[in-house]
Amino acid sequence: MTSSGGGSSSKPRSASFQPSETSLKRKRGVFQKLQHMMYGFGDDPNPLPESVALTEDIVVEYVTELVHKAQDIGSQRGKLSVEDFLYLIRKDLPKLNRCTELLSMNEELKQARKVFESDEEKLRKVFEVDETVE
Repeated sequence: MTSSGGGSSSKPRSASFQPSETSLKRKRGVFQKLQHMMYGFGDDPNPLPESVALTEDIVVEYVTELVHKAQDIGSQRGKLSVEDFLYLIRKDLPKLNRCTELLSMNEELKQARKVFESDEEKLRKVFEVDETVE
């Protein structure tokens, strides 16, 4: 992100980035760990603030557009659902696979929490009974 290497790209690059009207209105720093993510993907450990700001603008713009499109789809049924987002990314298989993986992990965690809470409740009742017997 911080280097301007001479690699070939199918998209033309502009010399300077002009922030959109919405990016000027919103508060910066929404994604606190963005620079760490950039480093994880190969950027410098301390990327330029301009690089972080540009990346944040791109991410916020992408997410905003995705949500607006999902709202348009969901408004036909009267509610917004996870399936609306999955429908929008259906042609991007890596994203779709990652989303379904995260959704399935979320369900597994919910089930594990439910089991843990019920086991904890059973133990609490057993200990309460033991204390009243003594």
